[in-house]
Amino acid sequence: MSAALPPAGGRDVGWLVRRWADVAPDRPFLTWAPFDDAPATWTRAEFARDVAALVAAFRARGLRAGDSLALVLPNHPDFLLAWTAAATMGAVAVCLNPAGSVDELRYAGEHSGAVAAVVSADRADDVATALPAVKFLAVGGGRGADSVGALLAAEPEPATGVVAARAPASVQYTSGTTARPKGVVWTQANCLWAGQVGAAHQALGPADVNLIHLPLFHTNALSYSFLASLWSGGQVVLMPKFSASRFWDVSVRSGATWTSVVSFCLRALADRDVPAGHRYRGWGGSACLDPAPVTGGVPVVGWFGMTETVSHPVAGGLLHPDRAGSMGRPAPEYEVAVLDGDGGPVEPGASGILHVRGRRGVSLFQEYLHDPEATARSFTPDGWFVTGDRVRLDVEGTLTFVERDKDVLKVGGENIGAPEIERVLLGVTGVREAAVVGRPDRMLGEVPVAFVTAAPGAVLSPEQLTERCATMLAGFKRPREVRVVEELPRSTLDKVAKARLRELLVAESADD
Repeated sequence: MSAALPPAGGRDVGWLVRRWADVAPDRPFLTWAPFDDAPATWTRAEFARDVAALVAAFRARGLRAGDSLALVLPNHPDFLLAWTAAATMGAVAVCLNPAGSVDELRYAGEHSGAVAAVVSADRADDVATALPAVKFLAVGGGRGADSVGALLAAEPEPATGVVAARAPASVQYTSGTTARPKGVVWTQANCLWAGQVGAAHQALGPADVNLIHLPLFHTNALSYSFLASLWSGGQVVLMPKFSASRFWDVSVRSGATWTSVVSFCLRALADRDVPAGHRYRGWGGSACLDPAPVTGGVPVVGWFGMTETVSHPVAGGLLHPDRAGSMGRPAPEYEVAVLDGDGGPVEPGASGILHVRGRRGVSLFQEYLHDPEATARSFTPDGWFVTGDRVRLDVEGTLTFVERDKDVLKVGGENIGAPEIERVLLGVTGVREAAVVGRPDRMLGEVPVAFVTAAPGAVLSPEQLTERCATMLAGFKRPREVRVVEELPRSTLDKVAKARLRELLVAESADD
C-alpha cells in the first residue's frame, strides 16, 4: 500500500458542505429551474440543513455507514440532497439510470447490495418489483409520508467525525464490452478530487453559476458540474433535462457563467437565436471549439474523462486555447500516454490507445464493484489505466479523439455497450447469434442496429425481437432496427466482422 497521503485527508463530502454553510450561509447554492413551475433556491445553509435532516431520516430508517442507497431519479434537487446525505453519513450512493428497465434495475440493485432506495414517483412500483427486500423506498419529488419532502422534516443531526478518505462514497454503472454494466466505485477522496480538479479546469470560483442540464447519474453532471461547484463555492442551476427551447431563457435568467454540453446539445442549439445579455465565459465539451454563434460567442473547452478517471485527464485551456477539434492537452494532475499496439509511445501525428496513470481511490476509481478480475485487466502491470479509446497525438502536443472501442456506441451522449443488447437478444429462444453495431444518425450521432441469425429450424421475426428488447432494455439502448439474416460476416479468425456491418450501415445512410 502506498504511504503517500491523499489530498483529502481529514476531509470528506460532508465537511465541504458544512464549510460553505459556515463561511457563506446566505449565498445561493442550488436553484431548481423546472419547466412547469417557479424556480426554487437553496442557500448554502439551507442545503446543509436539508442534507443533515436526510442523514437523520435515513439513519432512523436503518441505513448505516457502508450501506448502499440506490438513487433512481431524474434531475431533481432530491437527487443532489440524497446523494450528498448518503456520502455525508458514509453510505454509498448508487446512481442508476431512471430510464432503466426492471431487469436492469434489479441487476444493479442486487449487484450493489442496495438496502434502500430514493426513487421518482413514476418508477416507485418498478423499483419495488425489482428490489422487494429493501428497507425503505423514499419518493423524490413526491408527497406523503414516504416522500423525501417528509423526510426533510427530521431534526438534523450534528456531524459525527470524518468519513475515511478511502471509504466508498458513490457507484456509477458504466457500459462497456461486457454483457452487464460494471459498477465503478468512487471513494470520498475521489469525490473531493473531482471537485477540486473540475473547479481548476473550469477556473470556477464563488461568483460562478454552473447550469446543469445533463443527467446527474452520469459523471459529466455529477463530477464536472456539481462537485466542481460544490468545491468552488459557486452556484448550481439545475434543469430537469436538456431543452433547446428553454436553454437560453434559463441561462440568461439565472446568470449562468458556465455549462457542460455534449455534441447533441450543440446540434440542437445550432438553429436557436442567442439572446443578448448572457454571462457565459465558457462551455465544456468533448472538443475545443473557437468562439461561435451557437455558444453565444464564448469558447468551448475540450476535455476527456471517464467514470473511471473521475475528472479530466485531458483538458483544454481558457487562457491559452488549444487547437479547435482537439480534446486539449494532458492535465497536470494526471499522467497521460498514447501507446501503439506494442506498448510503445506513438510519434507526433500518429494515433494509439490512450492510457492514464494516477492513484487508485484518489484520482482514479477505486475498483469495479465485486469484480477484481475486471479491475486488474483494466490496468497494465506498471499501473496505467487502459481507456480503450484511440486518440491522435497532434504535432502541437494536443490530443484528438479518433474512435472509441467499437463495441461501445454513443447515442445522444449515452454510452451503450453492444454486448448489453446482444445478451438480451441471445436470451430469445431460437436466436443463434446476435451482433449490434452503430448506424450514423444526424442528431444522436449513432443508433444501435441489431443483426440476428436463427438456430436451425427456428423462425424469428423482427417484431418478436424488438418486443424482447422493449421489455429488458432502457429506451435509449433499444435497437432502432432488428434484422434477421441468414449469416453474419466473418473475419479470418471466424469472429463476427462487425466492421463490415458498420460499413453496410454507413453506405445505406449515405444513400438516404
